[in-house]
Amino acid sequence: MILFYEKPGCANNARQKRLLLEAGHELIVHNLLETRWEAGELRAFFGPRPVSEWFNRAAPRVKSGEIVPETLDESAALALMLEDPLLIRRPLLQVGERREAGFDGERIHDWIASSPLDLTPDHDYERCQRSQHCPEP
Repeated sequence: MILFYEKPGCANNARQKRLLLEAGHELIVHNLLETRWEAGELRAFFGPRPVSEWFNRAAPRVKSGEIVPETLDESAALALMLEDPLLIRRPLLQVGERREAGFDGERIHDWIASSPLDLTPDHDYERCQRSQHCPEP
């Protein structure tokens, strides 16, 4: 059972869910943008990663340079994410007590894949292939 927090309408999240479902996993899908996060709860998804890796690089405020993740400390980053969930790297995944942010295919496979994920070699499962942002949910 995987808790999967997504942005509805996101093509990458749809692809990620399909890979997990095809590998036989059961998903409980939540809208990342409508979830009422507490700072500590959200922080748990990022583990030991540097703050700069907590962010969705395709978020408009990051792409425009308004927010520069490399300049933020943990509390400033969490405050921004609680205010604007589009900034959160997605998906957020939880199995049992373990939580992860993002969809690194090999890391996900090593963590939870009971059967192989049908991964395309050298494919970035986090980078959006669209030239424009996903539609608003």
